[in-house]
Amino acid sequence: MIWVNAVIQGLLLGGLFALFACGLSLLFGVLGIINLAHGDLAVLGAYVAVALLPSVHTNVLWALLFVPPLFAVFGYVSQRTVMGRSMRSGPLTTLLVTFGLSVVIQNALLEGFSADSHSFTLGALTTRSLHPASDISLSWLRMGILVVAVLVLVVVQLFLSRTGIGRQIRALADDDEAAAITGVNTRHVAAIAAAVAFATVALAGLAFGTYAQFSPTSGSNLLIFAFEAVIIGGLGSLWGTLAGGCVLGLAQTIGAQIDPTFGVLAGHLVFLAVLAVRPNGLMPATVEA
Repeated sequence: MIWVNAVIQGLLLGGLFALFACGLSLLFGVLGIINLAHGDLAVLGAYVAVALLPSVHTNVLWALLFVPPLFAVFGYVSQRTVMGRSMRSGPLTTLLVTFGLSVVIQNALLEGFSADSHSFTLGALTTRSLHPASDISLSWLRMGILVVAVLVLVVVQLFLSRTGIGRQIRALADDDEAAAITGVNTRHVAAIAAAVAFATVALAGLAFGTYAQFSPTSGSNLLIFAFEAVIIGGLGSLWGTLAGGCVLGLAQTIGAQIDPTFGVLAGHLVFLAVLAVRPNGLMPATVEA
């Protein structure tokens, strides 16, 4: 039963990784941007809730009402200004810009909040769990995060496939010049894609804050986990992102079961193995990118 529990915990952890990787996969699939500030943006979203929640005297669930929309606006403006201009100068410029954004966010958080760690609490939900069998524990919080991750991926996929703006985003991902010729406002559509990506990463940051403690320097590890989940699942593939997150979560929890110090390393080794055997990932993008 111990190994069964390790598998279950890995799948639940995979939901969190998939939520982190969703925005990274979307940005790359549509705009070809590898956002090096992705992890720091997630941490920034958590700290926005830290800064604003005391003023309204409520719990983190209310942050869902204002943090993701705020980051959607931030993503739209960033793409129309800094990121959009850097894309016209080439992919290397975009990497440098997102790296610079990462440095700015991290140092601004250190200056404003110090290096102290924070976390969110949901009362009894934080510690409550189901025990269907001996040695098996199903945390309500972790199950909720997995459900949220699946719902986010479903909503984003439906948005891309069933709405006019979504179809324009897919057209932009396939061929931006052809999309512009047919009358698509490519700058506006690209900014909407960035807005969706930034909103999902803010949601991931809030979820991580209920899952573990975070500090201004947590973004680097979160970026690595998100990047590994995207590569394992397949660049630009939303459902591949979920598969990649689950594979990475399984590798970490099973590795930790073998040796408590082996968990994160096991995830890195699985990432390298998938990269060597299937460079395009387990579920390469088709219509998503």
